[in-house]
Amino acid sequence: MALPVAAALLLFSGVVLAGDQKYMPLSASVQTILQKSISDPVDTHISFLSKQEERDWMALMSKRMARFIPDQATRKNFLRTVHYEAARAGLDPQMVLGLIEVESRFHKYAISSYGARGYMQVMPFWVKQIGRKGQDLFHMQTNLRYGCTILRYYLDLEKGNLRRALERYNGSLGKPAYPRRVSRAWRRHWMLPRRMAITENSISE
Repeated sequence: MALPVAAALLLFSGVVLAGDQKYMPLSASVQTILQKSISDPVDTHISFLSKQEERDWMALMSKRMARFIPDQATRKNFLRTVHYEAARAGLDPQMVLGLIEVESRFHKYAISSYGARGYMQVMPFWVKQIGRKGQDLFHMQTNLRYGCTILRYYLDLEKGNLRRALERYNGSLGKPAYPRRVSRAWRRHWMLPRRMAITENSISE
């Protein structure tokens, strides 16, 4: 199937900033855990602590994201899904938004020069490792599920060190430029006001 026009353009436009995420063999136990995580059913209504928290968060983030995703219905569906998949993986949703801004600038059909795809720039080899044949990495829910699951795996691998986990995610382990870009986007555009913040991870230099 031919690539969407937007994807073909982004492949050469310089917008996509994904690195060369490295393939690494997984132990049978880790592979089983990740396969289960990818295939678990979806319920995007359970990631907020209360309806009020959901309303406040959605209103704030929707306003900030309007310049990236102009259509309100699409934007709200995207934000609700990001929050669910991030919270499900034990990640800060605002940090994940910062990562997506750096990786694809919220372009659904983004493709990097290495072949990484979608919002979170997931490498196709992950589908073979932990997914099932035919899964579409340009599908919003699928892409966010893979991206958050992979970042969680790297975070566990690095014993909670977010900087190193992000370097692995970008395929640039030992090079701090990428985590710094994610941190900058997160703090400038997606950080919660103090009154809404509960806990936030930090990217150590």
